[in-house]
Amino acid sequence: NRSYDKIRTLTGHSDSVLVLAYSPDGYVLASGSLDKTVIIWDAKNRCYDKIRILSGHSDRVSALAHSPDGCVLASVSLDKTVI
Repeated sequence: NRSYDKIRTLTGHSDSVLVLAYSPDGYVLASGSLDKTVIIWDAKNRCYDKIRILSGHSDRVSALAHSPDGCVLASVSLDKTVI
């Protein structure tokens, strides 16, 4: 059995987090929430500092995906948009 240690609790969303996506290189983590935002976190060296908050959806963020090269992040919402 493998055990895991808690690295850090990430705070910043004002409602429940629904989705997470790491970039292909593992240096960026994106979180999507019921609060209609995406937060970009610096995962390099496990620091997990908040880089940016992205807004633009009018409903919850339901999916996130990084492009294979990690340069583009797409977010999907129940408002029927992809940003």
